[in-house]
Amino acid sequence: MNIKNEGINVFSLFDGISVAQLALEELGITVNNYYASEIDANPIKVTKYHFPNTIQLGDVKKIDTNELPNIDLLVCGSPCQDLSSLNKNREGLEGNKSSLFYHALKILNEVNPKYFLFENVGSMSKSDMQTISGLLGVVPIRINSNLVSGQNRSRLYWTNIPNVVPPKDREILLGDVITDGYLDKLKSNCVLTKQVPYTLNGLKRYVQRSIGQVVYKDKNFAQLKKVTKIIALQGMNNEEAKRLFRPFTVNELEILQTLPKGYVGNVIKPTPAVKAIGNAFTLEVIKHILSFADFS
Repeated sequence: MNIKNEGINVFSLFDGISVAQLALEELGITVNNYYASEIDANPIKVTKYHFPNTIQLGDVKKIDTNELPNIDLLVCGSPCQDLSSLNKNREGLEGNKSSLFYHALKILNEVNPKYFLFENVGSMSKSDMQTISGLLGVVPIRINSNLVSGQNRSRLYWTNIPNVVPPKDREILLGDVITDGYLDKLKSNCVLTKQVPYTLNGLKRYVQRSIGQVVYKDKNFAQLKKVTKIIALQGMNNEEAKRLFRPFTVNELEILQTLPKGYVGNVIKPTPAVKAIGNAFTLEVIKHILSFADFS
């Protein structure tokens, strides 16, 4: 393993599109070696495009930490599917995906970094939150991405970086993000890994359950109350519904996650790009938290 000797050593678990690495770069923090654990080929492609020197270690369950140098920062955004309130049958930390947290915890204890930062969904149960807090030895800071973007995205951040407080509200609205069309919200719903289907049922899902995001093409329809929209949609077909709205573009989703325009969309195709963006950290939140760290 080719190990450099300047700057800090970083280990990112479930690295995705390497938002933590981008945050460090934008903060002007020199990275010595950046180790990433990721198994999805599409996010890895994005990371390799922007940060070709990233050392990819593969599956979090198969990593030998004895081969690593001293780690200054460990970052982890383990899967939230079994923790999120969007999952009606959520199994919590014992679920097949979210239980990967325990592998991350094992690695944290083995590498004993100067700083760590763990992120997960804000809608998890109180018991799961308390379990994670007990195992990490810190209580989480709740930060909604709506403070730094046009998106509502409540997340919990566990870190031993001292004195971290939520960022100030930058008062960014969804209308500042979209390129055309009309809205029925001042802030978007949380960016997910799948777009609202471009169908009548997709629009119904958005209106009825307020999940995902759409841009309306019809100003009058956008301004209708929820119950009136639902009634109006009952007699429509797909083609009629598609004339009323469009999904968000990849660039708009990138901006909602405070990523540079084209960071993902210029590297991979739209469908995997949406998934990668939905799974990613909100860049400006991570930058804010890491700005409190002292790596001197």
